[in-house]
Amino acid sequence: MENKCQCHRKGEKFPHLFSPIRIGNIRLKNRIIGAPTSPGMISTEGHVIPEMIAYMSEKASGGAAVVTYGEAIVHSATGKSHNVQLQLDSKGVRHSLSEMARAIHDAGCYANIQLSHGGKYGGLASVGGDRDVNAVAYGPSHEVTPAGEVYEMSKDMIYEILESYKNAAMLCKDCGFDMVQVHAAHGWLFSQFLSPVMNQRTDEFGGSLENRARFLMMALDKVREGVGPGFPIECRLSGDDLTPAGLGLEDCIKVAEMIQDKVDLFNISCGNHEDPDMFCRTHPSAFYPRGVNVYLAAAIKKHVNKPVACVGSLIDPAQMEEIIASGQADLVEIARGLVADPFLPQKAFEGREDDITPCLRCYECFGETSKSDSLKCTVNPTMGQQMGAKFGVKPIERRKKVLIAGGGPAGMEAAITAANRGHNVTLVEKTDKLGGNLHPAGAPYFKKDIADFCNVLIRRVKKAGVNVIYNTEVTPEYVEQFAPDTLMVAIGSNEFKPPIKGIDLPNVIMAIDAELHPEKLGKKVAIIGGGLVGAEGAVSFKHEGKECTIIEMKPDVAMEVNSFYRGGLMPEINKSATCYVNTTVKEITPEGVICERGGEEFLVEADSVVIAVGFRAPYDKVDALCDKVDEYYILGDCKKVGQIYDAINNGYYMALLV
Repeated sequence: MENKCQCHRKGEKFPHLFSPIRIGNIRLKNRIIGAPTSPGMISTEGHVIPEMIAYMSEKASGGAAVVTYGEAIVHSATGKSHNVQLQLDSKGVRHSLSEMARAIHDAGCYANIQLSHGGKYGGLASVGGDRDVNAVAYGPSHEVTPAGEVYEMSKDMIYEILESYKNAAMLCKDCGFDMVQVHAAHGWLFSQFLSPVMNQRTDEFGGSLENRARFLMMALDKVREGVGPGFPIECRLSGDDLTPAGLGLEDCIKVAEMIQDKVDLFNISCGNHEDPDMFCRTHPSAFYPRGVNVYLAAAIKKHVNKPVACVGSLIDPAQMEEIIASGQADLVEIARGLVADPFLPQKAFEGREDDITPCLRCYECFGETSKSDSLKCTVNPTMGQQMGAKFGVKPIERRKKVLIAGGGPAGMEAAITAANRGHNVTLVEKTDKLGGNLHPAGAPYFKKDIADFCNVLIRRVKKAGVNVIYNTEVTPEYVEQFAPDTLMVAIGSNEFKPPIKGIDLPNVIMAIDAELHPEKLGKKVAIIGGGLVGAEGAVSFKHEGKECTIIEMKPDVAMEVNSFYRGGLMPEINKSATCYVNTTVKEITPEGVICERGGEEFLVEADSVVIAVGFRAPYDKVDALCDKVDEYYILGDCKKVGQIYDAINNGYYMALLV
């Protein structure tokens, strides 16, 4: 009997997600757009640098139909909202802009660019622009803010800015971009004019909603004048500003109806970038469900005659398929998900969705951009380093026998990388499963992304053909007997057990054990240590029905966390625990914890006491192992206690040296 090949068409698992759609004069091969992102890889002149081109090129090669560069400033004299931004009116910007569009096209993707103006944040210190701000802040109306005075834009300035939108759009088209997006959300220029609170003007640009929308409508007309008929214009609009200073859903629907004949595509977002309480909803944190903002796109879609795209930390192709199939939106736009895995669309298209690297929503991407004007990702070691990756991985000179001690994130990443390069890799783990501290880190209800990432790594270890040995500890004797060409030490760190009186009482439990087994905890839980582990532990234990108290020596809790993640974490901590800061632990008793603050002693009553005061690297064990070989590499927490990013980065790049 003839053995017939069972062939499947790519994309058939998600037929709606991978169906084409026409936007203006371009045909999109699928319904996935790389949402606007703008890491700070920009020159001081406001030009794109090669690292940015490499970043956009990689994203374009990952299978999305369109990728969008975010927040390109149309009027630099008044509109820069961040310290480092692409300035479309900067002399000499055309060359690098054309190179970026060309690189996107060469990767088989359409190039989109977001036209933006920060409004009053062009002259005020903001989340992204605390150093390089313009001398004067201009907004819809005069106001005095804690960050400084805002002056009302004159009509002459408004018309000058309108011309800048036309010129910027024309420039982008001339440089090869296939679409432009007008940013009218997140608290920037048009969002400020739409606001009934910020806009107190009495002329034709203020008062009624129609008047407050006039600036945006005129800008869209100017953009159309600049790009001509048929050229796709997208508008990023809020579905709800979710703040008393902005618009609600009903007014956002009205604005969408007003401008629908001027645009070809809506991108429906929400919130306000400069409102700390809203930032983690605009860019949803781990405390929100995936797709939390999709309902806003669904509501606006019912009232407009143009395609609507949704956003909301989407990474699951099955969820995206359901969104489009059910008519909630016509397209999905993905930002951080394509930072974590630029090849998410391609993997979904090929039916490899179980190999998608999940975004952890940790905001390390935002944090790094604000710190170094660059980009990094906790789970993607090449993010921000695409220039080097473009030249490929150096081939191995000979196949080596590699022994990796420890199956945590650093050990797994090293094993995957070394095996994929062609080495004979054995990974030895002292427990009965791979993952290390990813298991307690992924245990809280809001950390499913970490648990998913752990499972992705485990599948990759298997696929790479790594020989895994469980329930075995690598000792110096084991290394001698194994006789590897290369040893990679990734044995992790140990929880620090401070010399506190009473720490060996039966009501005391270490943080990892508590995270993995919250059922061991009593009703009242005192957590000694208010770093990230203790702070997140309190949120998790509260969810399990516990009454929590955090005791921290420093002036505040979670101080080591990047400000973006901390902005979402702190409200959850405040709901979950009583925090005693600037507080010293004197003794643990069966009744709780005796503390001292400001010279006064008091008792924090507790049934259970959780120790979360950090980790220590076992340098003595590391040294003993390394002494047995000529070639060794030290990875992850046993090199220096750090975060998941450090483990993955260490594991990947050290394995390239083998």
